[in-house]
Amino acid sequence: MKKLGWLFCIVLFGQHLQAQTVLPFPVNIKKAYTNGTRNYDGKPGKDYWQNHAVYTISVNFDPPTRLVKGTVDITYSNNSPDTLREILFKLYPNLYKKGGIRQMDILPEDVTDGLIIEKLSSNEQVLPAQAYRVNATNMSVNIKPLMPGQNIKFTISYHYTLNKKSHIRTGEIEDGAYFIAYFFPRIAVYDDIDGWNFNPYLGTQEFYNDFCDFTTSITAPANYLVWATGDLKNGSDVLNDKYLQRIKRAETKDDYTMIIDSTDIKDGRITKNDTTNTWIFEAKNVTDAVFALSNHYVWQSSSLVVDKATGRRTRVDAVFNPKHTDYFKVATDAHKTIESMSFSFPKWPYPYNHETVFDGLDQMEYPMMVNDNPLEDRSESIELTDHEIFHTMFPFYMGINETKYGWMDEGWATIAEWLISPMIDSSIVDKYGITAVEMSAGTETDMPVTTLTTQQFGLSLFINSYPKPAMGYLFIKDMLGDDLFYKALHNYIRNWNGKHPGPYDFFYSMNQGCGKNLNWFWKRWFFDSGVPDLAIAKVTGKEITIRSVGTKPVPVDLTIVYTDNSTEKIHRSIAVWEKGNTTVQLRAASLKKIKTINLGSTYTPDVNKKDNVYEVK
Repeated sequence: MKKLGWLFCIVLFGQHLQAQTVLPFPVNIKKAYTNGTRNYDGKPGKDYWQNHAVYTISVNFDPPTRLVKGTVDITYSNNSPDTLREILFKLYPNLYKKGGIRQMDILPEDVTDGLIIEKLSSNEQVLPAQAYRVNATNMSVNIKPLMPGQNIKFTISYHYTLNKKSHIRTGEIEDGAYFIAYFFPRIAVYDDIDGWNFNPYLGTQEFYNDFCDFTTSITAPANYLVWATGDLKNGSDVLNDKYLQRIKRAETKDDYTMIIDSTDIKDGRITKNDTTNTWIFEAKNVTDAVFALSNHYVWQSSSLVVDKATGRRTRVDAVFNPKHTDYFKVATDAHKTIESMSFSFPKWPYPYNHETVFDGLDQMEYPMMVNDNPLEDRSESIELTDHEIFHTMFPFYMGINETKYGWMDEGWATIAEWLISPMIDSSIVDKYGITAVEMSAGTETDMPVTTLTTQQFGLSLFINSYPKPAMGYLFIKDMLGDDLFYKALHNYIRNWNGKHPGPYDFFYSMNQGCGKNLNWFWKRWFFDSGVPDLAIAKVTGKEITIRSVGTKPVPVDLTIVYTDNSTEKIHRSIAVWEKGNTTVQLRAASLKKIKTINLGSTYTPDVNKKDNVYEVK
């Protein structure tokens, strides 16, 4: 999610690695390595496990009342070595419940009774109300002991009223357009680090979900079209043939097809039935399912090959109110984003069959969908589009615990925004978050990046989730060079896609993948306090001494201007600081007389720029 608004309790333990630098190691994470569920080489351990569920959801949405009413059948598999005596559910609509605890304001008219459980059955036995207890967005259900390797089945009937104005990632967009997420009771993650994920949803920190299979049946009025996570399985039951043929064309062509335009909407003969239609979507091995619907949005589509080895294609949709003219370019931007992701950064084939950018009121990602507000500024629109779509990789393809480790997904989306936006429009220089890092560095709000996201708020939450980790990734990319960087990153992706990586799984996978011990940098940038601050310490003829006044390692970039106004640029990666030295010597190549020397670059923060300029008197 791209929005302003976002310490470990460290106990030092020895690390079974031959390393010059030892990373601080919390005891709860250390336990997973001792138990063999995670390895020091970055791979899942021989005893790694994660639980799984199959969801069959039937939901009815009534636009006039905004009533969401549904039934969900869940088959939950306990793959852990533990016997479970309770199952924890997440009831995300309770963010809007009267008396609920939240860190984001909502309007009085959006306060509701939350998600109402009408009936809850376990293994076909109706449970009495005293068998489950609701605490904000958590619901604990007492069960008969569920042994390792066993399954349990739940059926839950429920309803709630969708928010109208206080749009926090989900809700009514305008009359006739809705983005509906977190709309069903779902089982929380039970993992090898924390057990149950008891962290409540407060509206700020984001999500942590297991990889599950979803079949979602959505019933809506006949004049509404529905888009959702997954593949539409019954298109011939809900759409007239003309529109099915347009979709099929879009799925095989690189150019752009208007599947639904304003003329089609006026004609009013898009869907099959006159009263309601039930749209069925299926998605396997994804972390969530969402849907959106509208009775007046147009639909533009294209597709592209994302895997040249197999020829696999991804369909890319933009669905929007045609009065938002900026959205007519979003389909192109989304197409180019997915192309860039597949072949430029991170150079990994886009993993899903389709991606839908929906014209909404937020800046938020979901599996195969994003909910993006319209933006008139062209650069901002591109930056938002590529940022949110990039989240497909982190946290959805890589099942990251965003609630605790926002930097493990938002940091990647931020560096992607910096790198991919100029690929779409070469005039863009995206400085998202740079100033905030410089202004906050060394202040009370400046905590280590690895501080738990649940322990942060406001500015510290933002800088530690978005720009600071992105800078760390960028500096490593610069130091390793592209070939070695992608070798390391792909090692991480191969190790952990479809699983739940934690911070050390990332650090160790990168070390192992590039064949270098990067702990010196991981510790100084992600764990330690300190500020980024370089200075031009001395200039003697052509010899230039750069001093690291702060303790954060950052690249060295010099622009030398000669008296004839020609320039020379000198770049050194963070590698120059690996040995713990505080100065580095550089030499100008030209024999010309120097007029000025400037230190710094766009993505290199510096808390004191007064000592970054040298002028020859």
